[in-house]
Amino acid sequence: MADVNKAEKPRCEKKKKMKFKEKYEQNQVKKKKKKTREEVEEKVDSADEVETSTKGRDYTVSVALPGSILENAQSPELRTYLAGQVARALVIFNVDEVIIFNESPTKQEIKDQFKGSTKASDPNVLFARILQYLECPQYLRKYFFPVHPDLKYAGLLNPLDCPHHMRIDDIEFYREGVTLERPVKQGEGSFVNVGMRKELKLDKHLKVGVRVTVKMDPHDLESVEEKKYLTGEAVSPGEPRTHRGIYWGYNVRLAQCFGDIFVKGPYPEGYDVTIGTSDKGVLVDDLQVPKFKHLLLVFGGLKGLEQSLESDERLRDSEVNLLFDHYVNTCPNQGSRTIRTEEAILVSLAALRPKINPT
Repeated sequence: MADVNKAEKPRCEKKKKMKFKEKYEQNQVKKKKKKTREEVEEKVDSADEVETSTKGRDYTVSVALPGSILENAQSPELRTYLAGQVARALVIFNVDEVIIFNESPTKQEIKDQFKGSTKASDPNVLFARILQYLECPQYLRKYFFPVHPDLKYAGLLNPLDCPHHMRIDDIEFYREGVTLERPVKQGEGSFVNVGMRKELKLDKHLKVGVRVTVKMDPHDLESVEEKKYLTGEAVSPGEPRTHRGIYWGYNVRLAQCFGDIFVKGPYPEGYDVTIGTSDKGVLVDDLQVPKFKHLLLVFGGLKGLEQSLESDERLRDSEVNLLFDHYVNTCPNQGSRTIRTEEAILVSLAALRPKINPT
């Protein structure tokens, strides 16, 4: 009997430990659910207050730079990493649009390459594709970025971790999504994958496979576990910025030549403040930026904006400083003969931040 008791004792202790572990895990899940529900209720209660009290941002900042800077990198891995460095700089300083312009004097149409080809692209298209890939939320990339040689090493890059790159359980009122090929009754909207555990049903019907910014119904979040699906409405991608002041990533634009930076922008009224960067410009300390709606900051390549101007035969007889409202040197007394473009972006945006967005 003694031997039997000795054998049963460890079994009893093991069962007690397992029960204790199960109970502990259940309590942790309950606490997590309670905390999540409290967070949701707090956000819902303050939704109207936030809508009226939070000041949005009604201006935009655009950055233009040549795709040729990737040619200075010696391998595909380094070219990809350089593009990732630029993307990080853009989101750190809340840049809304990035323009990659063609600095080559050739007539090759780079936009055609961007759409259909599965071959490795020229530097401009490569740059634009990597920037778009990084800006896209992770849960949407499989819908918009098929396997491509340009993205072979994109998995090595540091994530941008923008506000719209949300985790599956993040509780926010705006999300990025993609419309799904799921049947719905006529006139009843579309189903969207917004990166949560449940799909969302939009208030209107949209074409399948379209990226859409969604404003979620806050009251759905109070009882998300009981609902078959969430509901929301499609809004402009700029609404999180203009209504709540939330940075919502950048748009990527390809410019066929230097002049297209200025004349083919997305804003009907154009850029009302343009700034060129050069070591031949005036000191940035003396710069006074007037109130603006759309600001454009332009960087040159290895040989500066002068070389970029020469690449556009329509502007060759112009003086580069006359193309801009302001022509500034953002890093006076530099200790190196050259400042690489990816370095100039960080230096310039840091120097201009208090002038662009005074607090």
